[in-house]
Amino acid sequence: MNSPLSKVLSIPAFSFLLISEFFSQFAMNLLNFILLIVVFQLSSSNIAVAGVVLSFTLPSILFGILAGTYVDKWNKKNVLVYTNVLRALASFPLIFISSELFVVYTLSFLVSLITQFFIPAETPIIPLLVPKKLLISANALFSMGIFGSIIVSYALSGPLLLIFGKTSVFIFITILFITSAIFAFLIKFRYIKEREIVQKFNIFDEVRDAFSFMAKKDKIYHSIFLLTLLQTLILVIAVIGPGYAEGILHIDVERFPALFVTPAVIGMGAGALLIGNFWHNKPKQMLAKVGLLIIGFVILLFPYGYLITSRDFIKNINSYMPNLMIINDVHLMLFLAVIIGFAFSLVFVPSTTLIQEETTDRQRGKIYGSLNTLVGIISLPPILGVGVLADFIGIAKVITSIGVAVIIIAVLRLFKFK
Repeated sequence: MNSPLSKVLSIPAFSFLLISEFFSQFAMNLLNFILLIVVFQLSSSNIAVAGVVLSFTLPSILFGILAGTYVDKWNKKNVLVYTNVLRALASFPLIFISSELFVVYTLSFLVSLITQFFIPAETPIIPLLVPKKLLISANALFSMGIFGSIIVSYALSGPLLLIFGKTSVFIFITILFITSAIFAFLIKFRYIKEREIVQKFNIFDEVRDAFSFMAKKDKIYHSIFLLTLLQTLILVIAVIGPGYAEGILHIDVERFPALFVTPAVIGMGAGALLIGNFWHNKPKQMLAKVGLLIIGFVILLFPYGYLITSRDFIKNINSYMPNLMIINDVHLMLFLAVIIGFAFSLVFVPSTTLIQEETTDRQRGKIYGSLNTLVGIISLPPILGVGVLADFIGIAKVITSIGVAVIIIAVLRLFKFK
């Protein structure tokens, strides 16, 4: 029980939060992935898939910072409980109506709207449960919970849809949200006793103070920038994923979640484990910069697996291999997915920890609400753009452009911002 991760896990309140987070993220990610597949099957259009991503992104633009401001004034445990119950109720109608694009977009928007109040409570509650010296290890575990839920939800989304059908899956999602609410209810604060704050406040002053604070604190500003970029890339990948599966890997869309996200999340978990147990004393900003550079190079390589598999020496190796072990584009994608997942953790865990270390409990909600708003605003043009571009110029060129852009940003940050 001497490792930092073991010490964090010995805190009951954090363990309940971790379990609640797993079920909540499992439900939310499964819902999003299922809707992406359903819409692609209904329309066979990358633009229509972008519409789903837009429906759960737009609320963050409109309400992210406002929700964070209110959550700062409320009991964060109660927010986690109520938002999970409300998302269960909002997901319930999909059991009966999920074949109309307008209905799917509307309910996706509603679930995302509720989630805007959930997000400023989930991660900002961690410093209320664990001591500051264990924050980076707690965030590493928390990220492993998030990544674990992603691997389960994304890997199972296609098979669940194929085996049980839409109706059963949406029932399951509703149950997951309720289960998350139950575990959130069991959380008891250990280090700070939260009390409801009901005094009046000026929402515009709160928003102005939040952005002023972020602009003045370099560590906060750079962490927000990196997390915004990271989440934007995830949303962009979600949009082009189905087209990438069909157009480049030449596999069924239903197989892509398990084949891409599973190794990516394994890489994320490995990175989080290393950071939480062994690299917790390394410079956090440098870890994030290196991670971003790796992400850029991996994205750049994704469309060009055929350049390797078409080599004579690979063909010679394949001639001696059984069918299941033949090196092909999909196998190379699996390897690259592990690497990009590892790099994602190098950006996510240190950046999240820096925000928590540099803010107070009455600031974190606004900061994470602002982050959510920024992700919505900044990701909107790429989300809409990659869907359109992918349909007209091809997936490979779009992915290449994204990789080059990320590499340029990473190099500038590596050498310009010491």
